[in-house]
Amino acid sequence: MGRIEINPEICSGKPVIRGTRIMVRNILGMVAAGCSVDQILHSYPDLEREDVESALEYAAQVIDREQVIAH
Repeated sequence: MGRIEINPEICSGKPVIRGTRIMVRNILGMVAAGCSVDQILHSYPDLEREDVESALEYAAQVIDREQVIAH
């Protein structure tokens, strides 16, 4: 997951694809909206397929670390 960068100087510290200002949440939003990887790559020509995969892996790891508390 070396393609994900968190730097307080870039996008207020939100996770981005390294070397870009493309936030992981933008990629996740496109996936949630039903976009294919090819559509994401078309929208963000600077990305590579591995960047999209890394964003998804990052999200999965963050969710896995979260503690869910029932109300």
